[in-house]
Amino acid sequence: MEEATNQEASQGAQDVAKEDGAAKQENQQQNQQQQQNQQQQLQALSQEDKKKLKARIDGNVGTAHVKLEFIDYSKVNLLYGVENINNNTQAQPEEETKDGQADDETSEPPSKRSKKKNRGMNKKRPFREKRADTSLRLCHKLVYGEACQYGDKCMFSHDIAKLMKEKAPDLGSVCYNFETYGKCLRGIMCRYGSSHISADFKNVVDEEKWSRCKNDSVTTNILPKDLQHFLRKRKQKYPKSDKYLAGMSKAAKERREKQKKEQESASETATCTESEKKEVTLKDSTNGGVGEKATSEPSKVVETDASVSNEASGVTDSNATSSVKTSNELSCQSSVLSESGNPESQMKTGQSEVARPGETTGGGSNDEPCQQRSGVVTDEDIIRLRKCEKKTVDFEDKLYLAPLTTVGNLPFRRVCKTYGADITCGEMAVCTNLLQGQASEWALLKRHSSEDVFGVQIAGAFPDTMTKCAEVLNDHIDVDFVDINVGCPIDMIYKKGAGCGLMNRVGRFEEIVRGMDTVLDVPLTVKMRTGVHDKHLVAAKLIPRIFDWGASVVALHGRTREQRYTRSANWDYIGQCVQAAHPYPLLGNGDVLSYEDANLFKEKSGVTGLMIARGALVKPWIFTEIKEQRHWDISSQERYDILQKFVNYGMEHWGSDTEGVEKTRRFLLEWLSFLYRYIPVGILERAPQRINERPPHYVGRNDLETLMASANFNDWIKISEMLLGPVPENFQFLPKHKANSYS
Repeated sequence: MEEATNQEASQGAQDVAKEDGAAKQENQQQNQQQQQNQQQQLQALSQEDKKKLKARIDGNVGTAHVKLEFIDYSKVNLLYGVENINNNTQAQPEEETKDGQADDETSEPPSKRSKKKNRGMNKKRPFREKRADTSLRLCHKLVYGEACQYGDKCMFSHDIAKLMKEKAPDLGSVCYNFETYGKCLRGIMCRYGSSHISADFKNVVDEEKWSRCKNDSVTTNILPKDLQHFLRKRKQKYPKSDKYLAGMSKAAKERREKQKKEQESASETATCTESEKKEVTLKDSTNGGVGEKATSEPSKVVETDASVSNEASGVTDSNATSSVKTSNELSCQSSVLSESGNPESQMKTGQSEVARPGETTGGGSNDEPCQQRSGVVTDEDIIRLRKCEKKTVDFEDKLYLAPLTTVGNLPFRRVCKTYGADITCGEMAVCTNLLQGQASEWALLKRHSSEDVFGVQIAGAFPDTMTKCAEVLNDHIDVDFVDINVGCPIDMIYKKGAGCGLMNRVGRFEEIVRGMDTVLDVPLTVKMRTGVHDKHLVAAKLIPRIFDWGASVVALHGRTREQRYTRSANWDYIGQCVQAAHPYPLLGNGDVLSYEDANLFKEKSGVTGLMIARGALVKPWIFTEIKEQRHWDISSQERYDILQKFVNYGMEHWGSDTEGVEKTRRFLLEWLSFLYRYIPVGILERAPQRINERPPHYVGRNDLETLMASANFNDWIKISEMLLGPVPENFQFLPKHKANSYS
């Protein structure tokens, strides 16, 4: 019975599968027939009908105006429909289903259908492939042609012949690293190894070229192993940070005690005043009028109030000299609090700077005011550098490539440097991950020798971790400035109080800026947004205070966190912030995609310099356009050469073995999710293109230009295969943002 039941169930499942297959095949045939009918209708379109269709397309907000002859009417028809061309009503694009086909099942007109916006991150992205087991990976010493000191105890494989047989086939015959520098650091594991691997599996080195070219491309800021060990074991020392944090906690304790005393004194004063008034009233009623004793009592009350207020402020009439002396002591020992309850004083006398909490100026005893001393100072660990003594960075009229998460990697920054970027900055690194010695986070701080002015950006929510992180960076890496991220809008950062969250916590924000400025020998900069909420812009009030706290430069993105990247950047408000920041430098950021945008925004706001983010992702040659004041109608072959340059830099940075090639491919695809948005100048009906404009489906001037304009990430994978060979089996890619592509 059970076998018969199972056979019936399996037969029923097969019948259902056959029915489903037949239904799918029938739907496909219907779709093909519908497309053929549409193609026939399109062929019958007159020039006048095409103009009407183009006018309808151009009427949509946010659509770029493309010349009539370049519009791909076969794809545009899927959105607008040929049958509605002669209608007077404005047709809206039909909503696409998950399969990418227009939804024709509903009887509602397209204009009344709910339009679901593709926003936010793709949180269910495919997982990256796990690295192979150590026993299946070749020992890195043997890869470089060196002897392994662990011998048979090494956890990695030493069987070169076996691994070379199992190695994936080469992707090409020319290794960029070997041809450029005379040596490939990936040795026998290189996927282009046929040009430098001998028959006996030895890595060939051109000694003459290597000795001449090995210093042409140098990457610095690599995490030392001893520092990583100390960070992981929590043995790293932070002397400057400990002094600042100790002074900060001491100042906070004194502030709380002072506030408590003031509250107690105020309550005692109120109680005393009430009892005095009652006594005066009682004596007046007893005497039947105002006598001499009654008239003298109010003066006692006034004197009592004055004495109590003096006691609350720590100053008495009998100890005026002592109060002056105490003031001098506090200015020397840096235990005076500012008006806003900050952990340090902002008072300056002449050219001498008041010491921060936990620091001493080294001049004078506790009983004497601070004095300037002459002679050689050798206690650098005690005396903090004044702002004028720190290294300076000139941001005036400079083009600053903004720190960009994921896509702002070292190879991309090298590409931007070749096209005119003046200042570069590493990707955002989380301070807690840096303090834990995570190699992946420290990799974000690497600097290439071509980056002459380079900074790093860190994010955090607490003064202790941010100050300690700044001290480690100051002591162990080579940077020209350190930037605080106060603009990151993503929930993971914001909910922890970092990024935009610091604008809601001004006290903590102040402690972070002051603490980092205390331990750094390089300028401290801040990148922020106009505010958190659209109806509550706070940047204009915060920026003057940020400079008072110790920052050297502020870069302002003209959007709020709530706004993210929708609508245009508010350059009018940036102009107000420039006036509030005067005479300090303020950089503007937002919507710069051409030299005309750069000229307009700079003249409109009066910013010191420009920070460029998405504009550089869409067209990295924007720096050349701004400097040469022209629209560059770059060809598809020139754009392909830029991609080839990125791939070469990627394999130099991440390696030319299988792991390095696939990492280069992943970052290339992430970049292509922005590059496809570029519309060639020769195709535009009017230049320049705006940052939030998207083109209709169009055909390029050649096949390569058409392929690069595709928003389908399967076409991006084709481009990556043209540069890096075929993708591995079961390869999957999904861009970080939902609005970046369709499949």
